[in-house]
Amino acid sequence: MSTTLTLARWTGSGETPRPAIIERLVIAGWTGRDPASVEKHIRELEAIGVARPKRTPIFYRVGASLLTTDTEIEVAGAASSGEVEFVLFGLADGLWVGVGSDHTDRVVEATGVTISKQLCPKPVAPTVWRYEDVAGHWDRLVLRSFAHRQGVRRLYQEGTLAAMRHPEELMRLYLGHGGVLPAGAAMFGGTLAVQGKVEPAEGFEIELADPVLGRMLSHSYRVRYLPVEG
Repeated sequence: MSTTLTLARWTGSGETPRPAIIERLVIAGWTGRDPASVEKHIRELEAIGVARPKRTPIFYRVGASLLTTDTEIEVAGAASSGEVEFVLFGLADGLWVGVGSDHTDRVVEATGVTISKQLCPKPVAPTVWRYEDVAGHWDRLVLRSFAHRQGVRRLYQEGTLAAMRHPEELMRLYLGHGGVLPAGAAMFGGTLAVQGKVEPAEGFEIELADPVLGRMLSHSYRVRYLPVEG
């Protein structure tokens, strides 16, 4: 089942909003380049009951309909949280880069990671960059997130993409050969360790900053909790 997003393609002449049909959504997990950082994130999740992955990196397939550019999402209960990630979009006019949040139910994650990732919407920024425009300075791009909890905004994650496996390596590992994501596919590229502890938040901000070209992709969303009746 496919979903259609309206994504503004940023080019040198400005932004051009156009429909983007996504038929396949993949969440790449444990994608850090540094084994020590990967181990740190694994331990963060083990601390809240999440089992170690059977391999790293690992690729979870989830429903494309989870993708959204909305500024509010609904989740069951108050035990979910976001994770900022770069997002690759294979579109009819090539490979594009965005930023998103792999919002995940942390209670269910302790039972099964794949199931937990299917339970929550995946917010993404409504603007994307052409991959070839940032490929030459990819490692200098900066991921950042802020969590809003009980009226307090705090820096939740921050780091350069030098900490993550390169997107061309992730695509090769996922596809089993060289090349790029086919049109209609999207891939979340993995996340950074949090500053402090993994915890739910009522609101989340995500950013992908390009210090070389002096621009930034950003998005924010609120979390609406639905009651858990049993």
